[in-house]
Amino acid sequence: MKIAPGTTVEFVWDSNNHNIIPESQPDGANWEGHETLENAGFTYSHTFETLGEYEYFCQPHQTTGMVASIEVVENPNAGGGGGGGGGGEKELHSLGVPIQAHWVGAATILGIVVTVIFTFYVLKYGESAHTGTGRN
Repeated sequence: MKIAPGTTVEFVWDSNNHNIIPESQPDGANWEGHETLENAGFTYSHTFETLGEYEYFCQPHQTTGMVASIEVVENPNAGGGGGGGGGGEKELHSLGVPIQAHWVGAATILGIVVTVIFTFYVLKYGESAHTGTGRN
């Protein structure tokens, strides 16, 4: 997200157990984030003055992709069709879950289906024709 200097950003908690931990920020910036875990309905605001990029994450959910950045620029609406934000299609990796998790889910479903098919085969046809029966 690109914003102009002096813009106040309001962070709103839509679910429980989140915080804001700054990972990097421009020299001279004094953003401390909000380290305490908060629950749904909590809001936190900060006015960004120093030009540059501010990267931050939610500590309990960083490994699931809950990371973001704010870029403070002189003219956020200039060039490259920037500004506006919102709407439109999103890439899978930007939805908050790494793409690898989707493959794990697909592999789990495939494993369940193969197990059901194998069980059906064994129940219907019994043991393999190549196993011994104990008779000569």
